[in-house]
Amino acid sequence: MGTLTVHTILLTAFEPYGPWPTNASALALAELGADLSRLPNVAIRVLPVDYEFVKAQLAEELAANYDYVFHLGQAPDSDKIRLEAVALNIACPPNAVRDRPLCSEGPLAYRSSLPLDDLAEKIRAAGIPVEVSYHAGTYLCNAALYLTHYYIDRLELKTRAAFIHLPLDASQDVAPIHADTRWSTALSAAAIKIVLESLG
Repeated sequence: MGTLTVHTILLTAFEPYGPWPTNASALALAELGADLSRLPNVAIRVLPVDYEFVKAQLAEELAANYDYVFHLGQAPDSDKIRLEAVALNIACPPNAVRDRPLCSEGPLAYRSSLPLDDLAEKIRAAGIPVEVSYHAGTYLCNAALYLTHYYIDRLELKTRAAFIHLPLDASQDVAPIHADTRWSTALSAAAIKIVLESLG
């Protein structure tokens, strides 16, 4: 991944939450560790599953005006990589009585300007199941992508961003929803590597 040194990149993952003692996104970053450690222009952040912290952290981080930002999160109900194309101006944490806007003055939605269909084709060509998705949920995964685009817009940044949802690693999923599929963190790491290498 030596060609990436010309780009500044922010990669984020989430800490564990709910019933899972680990998070697939953090596992994937750990799997990529040796590759990423050789790239001085790649910043790595593992964020708590805490809306206010993530909102404040992104506001601070994005002031660096990265070339690219990729947020990673786990999708327990998925059996494939999901490249999220759209973020909605909706915050609806688990057990919330009603939803609310993430940003009262923000647009209804943002769409990633990255060529997600092309990236999906490259990942698929490597034998890794993948799809472009148009619904990143209504909590922190969606919020991270929306807020990133909101700050890009507000601060007039050059940054381009996307969110990548990863299936649970086999070690996390003792009773898999997709029983015929036992996902590997190595597959997630390989997909992320393809995305990063595709940046040129």
